[in-house]
Amino acid sequence: MKLTWNAAEKFAYLGDVIDVREHGNGNINDTYLVTVNGDENDMFVLQRINTHVFNRPELIIRNLRTFIEHVDQRLEKESPMSTRRWDVPHIRKTRTGDDFYRDSQGGFWRAISFINHSQSYEAAQSEDHAREVGYALGRFQSLLSDLSIDKMHDTLEGFHITPQYLLKYDQTLLNRVRKGDSPEVRYCHRMVEERRKWLTVLEDARESGQLRARIIHGDPKINNIMICDQTGQAVSVIDLDTVKPGLVQYDIGDCLRSSCNPQGEDARDWEGVHFETDLAKAILEGYVSVAKDFLTDADYAYFFDAIRLLTFECGLRFFQDYLAGDVYFKVKHPEHNLERAVVQFKLTESIEAQEGKIRTLIEDLKSSVM
Repeated sequence: MKLTWNAAEKFAYLGDVIDVREHGNGNINDTYLVTVNGDENDMFVLQRINTHVFNRPELIIRNLRTFIEHVDQRLEKESPMSTRRWDVPHIRKTRTGDDFYRDSQGGFWRAISFINHSQSYEAAQSEDHAREVGYALGRFQSLLSDLSIDKMHDTLEGFHITPQYLLKYDQTLLNRVRKGDSPEVRYCHRMVEERRKWLTVLEDARESGQLRARIIHGDPKINNIMICDQTGQAVSVIDLDTVKPGLVQYDIGDCLRSSCNPQGEDARDWEGVHFETDLAKAILEGYVSVAKDFLTDADYAYFFDAIRLLTFECGLRFFQDYLAGDVYFKVKHPEHNLERAVVQFKLTESIEAQEGKIRTLIEDLKSSVM
């Protein structure tokens, strides 16, 4: 903890650090909420970037600078017409004016502003909450819809490219750390084998020109959406390490995957895991209310595939990491990644079972805004 406290002090240029506590439930980076004395509102979010995952963390900082400059300019232009609060996390500099800090052990630390008077949730609290989650994603993508992908670095190459995760899974099978044959392991293997030929669906659409790359969030899980304490409205999207070029479908799929499973990623009642279509409808309503101006017919056409694929992909990633010995995701116990994989695969099956219903609600929504 001393290393963390020392890092916090590097960014505490308005006073002395009086509290450092773990913050959020991220699976990759170490995140802390820091409180500084003096100004009662002087709190900031401190992160130690996992450099095994982000092997060029300086690119995250460069992307953040570009992102913040662009969005601030967009918000400034529309401010006379804006009636809703929207906050952008900003880089907090060190006492010496740097955008990041490296500790004595090579750890890479950065700090961003804390979004005051708001909080995030691990699960949708209501359909109104879900609608705000969708609005937040649409708002986020809309603000970036005119930012050229050439201006942003790829901070995590291969992220959400499902065929590459399948290749990594196959390579892991050749020399896996865990060789058990439990019912859960057999179930996960079967889920992968039965869906192999379909996993290129989004990349094929991009290759053929039906879908094009835009700037996306990359990880718009429900707990990265900040909701105002007073109004209940979405006011920000946080965790910006994976803001980079990609398909908007990656964002749509990951957002609904995380938001429409009422039991959450760590559900223990696997047979009760299901995809809640009422929440999906609310999220998509909120999303399209903002994103309709930049979405194409092809974008809508691949929404269902995105929801199904990104859910399956998450299960595949958890399962591959379990077989490899838990080298990527943080785990709380030895079977954690396996259990997470089962939840995502059960959710995938629920999505597949409701394909007709989900496609209909997407088509109805598209018709209502065209």
